[in-house]
Amino acid sequence: MPGLRLAGKNTFITGAAGGIGLETSILFAQEGANVLLADISEAALEKAVNKVKEFLPSGSEQKIVGLKVDVSKEEDVKKAIESLDAQGGVDVVFNNAGIMHADDADAVDTPEKIWDLTHNINVKGVWFGSKHAVLSFRRNNKTTGSVINTASVVALVGSATPQLAYTASKGAVLALTRELAIVHAREGFRFNSLCPAPLNTPLLQDWLGDDQAKRHRREVHFPTGRFGEAIEQARGVLWLASDESGFYNGQELVIDGGMTKAYVTPEGPAAPAPKNNAFGQ
Repeated sequence: MPGLRLAGKNTFITGAAGGIGLETSILFAQEGANVLLADISEAALEKAVNKVKEFLPSGSEQKIVGLKVDVSKEEDVKKAIESLDAQGGVDVVFNNAGIMHADDADAVDTPEKIWDLTHNINVKGVWFGSKHAVLSFRRNNKTTGSVINTASVVALVGSATPQLAYTASKGAVLALTRELAIVHAREGFRFNSLCPAPLNTPLLQDWLGDDQAKRHRREVHFPTGRFGEAIEQARGVLWLASDESGFYNGQELVIDGGMTKAYVTPEGPAAPAPKNNAFGQ
């Protein structure tokens, strides 16, 4: 598959059954990659794998596989990444799995169990994925490798509607990613963070529910007048995964429609949103 941006690459994506993870899985497959989709939900994972396969060209020999993985358990992550050794080892790891719990609040009201749960998934999961990416790159004699870790714009700006455990976890992802990028730069292993704005995905939308005031309080900060779409993030992840971003390392790729640069936003109808390949269709 000459000319494709990820032709022959072995890729591993967590939180792959929906949202950014699923849209990224589709783009990776369209660009020639073998994709190992990991998620905690087997039922959702089966649907996701079938969806990705719909986008493969006829006769494709690409491997599109789903695997149940709890990213808070190192052994799960280790086994998943090691499973790719038989086909040459992983080339790209997208540590995307994360949670934003409804009981997450401020310093006073956030329960300790919610803090621990959030950090076990959002921070430990990224650590485990990054650790075993490096071990795999070395074990398979890779001279290049790309690891992309999902953070958030809440790691860059403050909010008066706090979800403190989530915010702290995403700040940790930025710091962890930055340090790994410097440590492994001369091995050819790149580490970058993705910082999405609030998105039209189940993670946020289920949390907002039908509370229009809660929704408007966030939406008004977008110059475009709308939340982002998962595919807009996936396109950025594809670039970070590809050789096109070979000199991009230790950075935060902020895809937020200008939200973090805005003061007073425009009035009028919202700008149109792109269509996702899977989510929302």
